[in-house]
Amino acid sequence: MTDIYPFAVSIAEAAKITGLGRTSIFAAIKRRELVARHAGRRTLLETSELRRFIASLPKSDGSQDAA
Repeated sequence: MTDIYPFAVSIAEAAKITGLGRTSIFAAIKRRELVARHAGRRTLLETSELRRFIASLPKSDGSQDAA
């Protein structure tokens, strides 16, 4: 049997899989950096859109020490 990956996820699921907070995700949607879809009252994010958004974030140059 093969693994099936979701086509779209909720805001809560997006926060969990990206490591970002819900507030950061909603802010990115508001800034139009992340495209959301609506199904009734539910907000969905396509997983391909999440991948594109994460890839668009600046890369770390490694100069900051992790806390």
